[in-house]
Amino acid sequence: MNIRRIAIVEDEPDIAEIIAYNLGREGFEVQHAEHGTEGLKMIKEWKPDLAILDIMLPGMDGVEICRNIRQAENIRDIPIIMLSAKDDEIDVVLGLRMGADDYITKPFSPRELIERVKAILRRRRINDDSSENQLAYGPLSVDKDRHEVKLIDDNIDLTATEFKILSCLVERPGRVFKRDDLLSRVLGDDAIVIDRTIDVHIRSIRKKFGDHRDLIETVRGVGYRFKDIESL
Repeated sequence: MNIRRIAIVEDEPDIAEIIAYNLGREGFEVQHAEHGTEGLKMIKEWKPDLAILDIMLPGMDGVEICRNIRQAENIRDIPIIMLSAKDDEIDVVLGLRMGADDYITKPFSPRELIERVKAILRRRRINDDSSENQLAYGPLSVDKDRHEVKLIDDNIDLTATEFKILSCLVERPGRVFKRDDLLSRVLGDDAIVIDRTIDVHIRSIRKKFGDHRDLIETVRGVGYRFKDIESL
């Protein structure tokens, strides 16, 4: 049996112990670091299946660790859940912009965290097992097997969550997806997120698309769609 590995970077020993204990009960293998710099080193060397990062850490904060993970070739696809004692919306947006897959505000239920971890890993397994992994529409191509996006001849560097959102839109060009639909498909029905979550990710994808940003269309008051193939 393939045991899933979870990295925890949390400087509060009591919280880290609770998380590690509950993950261990569910059959996960866990490693823990209390210092941000040591946590990033642990993740680079151990290459876990998922990382749980506190935002406020000594040495290097969780947002910076997230940024480093997304810029590193061999660990960039690791799903990330961020923890914070702050509930300010700007911290949520910042974490998402850096590539976090989910965000939980302290205090939280250990059961809630476990379910979030399982949901993210389950979605990743489903995506990895999908047989329809090559998508191409107009100037855009999406390779789910390689987790690659190309726009004409340029490689587009997307976070894991951005990749899922784009894949969802590209699979059904012309179909309008409500924000809630995209949230449930990408983050899961049990995700607790702010209203701007999808908007933040869409803005980031469009920025990376440059002159082709209009491939993703806004349907005011409803949501988003990928431009119909017949109009490309």
